[in-house]
Amino acid sequence: MTKKIRTIGIIGDGGWGTTLAVHLARKKYPVTLWGAFPDYTREVKKSRINRKFLPGIKLPANIRLTAQLNDAVIGMDLVVLAVPSQYLRSVLKKLSAFDFSQKIILSVIKGIDTKSLERMSQIIHKELGNVHLAVLSGPTIAREVAQKIPSTAVIACHNHSIAKNLQKLFNSDSFRIYTNSDVIGVELGGSVKNIIAIACGVCDGLGFGSNTKAAILARGLTEMGKLGTALGAKNQTFYGLTGLGDLVTTCVSPSSRNRFVGEQLGKGKSIKQITGSMSMVAEGVETARAVYRLSQKLKIPMPITTEVYNIIYKKKKPQQAVNDLMKRKAGKE
Repeated sequence: MTKKIRTIGIIGDGGWGTTLAVHLARKKYPVTLWGAFPDYTREVKKSRINRKFLPGIKLPANIRLTAQLNDAVIGMDLVVLAVPSQYLRSVLKKLSAFDFSQKIILSVIKGIDTKSLERMSQIIHKELGNVHLAVLSGPTIAREVAQKIPSTAVIACHNHSIAKNLQKLFNSDSFRIYTNSDVIGVELGGSVKNIIAIACGVCDGLGFGSNTKAAILARGLTEMGKLGTALGAKNQTFYGLTGLGDLVTTCVSPSSRNRFVGEQLGKGKSIKQITGSMSMVAEGVETARAVYRLSQKLKIPMPITTEVYNIIYKKKKPQQAVNDLMKRKAGKE
């Protein structure tokens, strides 16, 4: 599918969806941004600032705000899916009423379904059929991209012409886009790294230093690779932007929601207290449960993921989780 993309609808007005809307609007594309809550959509439409999810960034005039799904789908050449992973399936049920045969769908969602253990692209295909689908992922803190701080991302698609088309659309002087054909690896890297970021945050909350965080990063990357290759991904993908790159950003950035969750867990707060105080979703919380179940199903040892799961869902003390990691049977790297 090589037709020129002229009109764009973005489903999801969170920080990332809004950032991509701003980015494309700055490139002079007309963008329609859909939000699930009409009252808040009206507020953003009036103020031209998404105060909850992207405060301080003025929305260009060529971004149209709407709470009606059909406004963001009908007549669009590209539909970007930017809703939290746990809400994707319910949104897709509503989208299934539309014809996507002549549209490109781009998923920018990071996560794995906790019930089916499917990646986001698998769910999209299951609900919408054989659509033209690509995914975008990478080390992209939304605010930094919105502020035009040099950033990179990867668009993965089995269809090279679609990947190149989207690369041209999103690429700019401040946002460099690469292409990749390994959809599985790109999606898994963007999902598993959120779990490792929670682990790094736990280390911050416990007051540990750089040695500990480096170990979590390196061994977390190993866990990511083991799971990925077992599911059909290319191992080299995890050493690129959507694996190692995204992992570093999410584990060290003060703006990382998942690292923040881990830090608060390390300081003794409960997961209910932490998530209840957040306006944005930390995908790693749900992903930890899904990846833990995947690792058990595939019999793949993922000790860091297991301990993050234990802290969140079994109420294990963070210090005890660290102690148990360190006391594991010694082995080769």
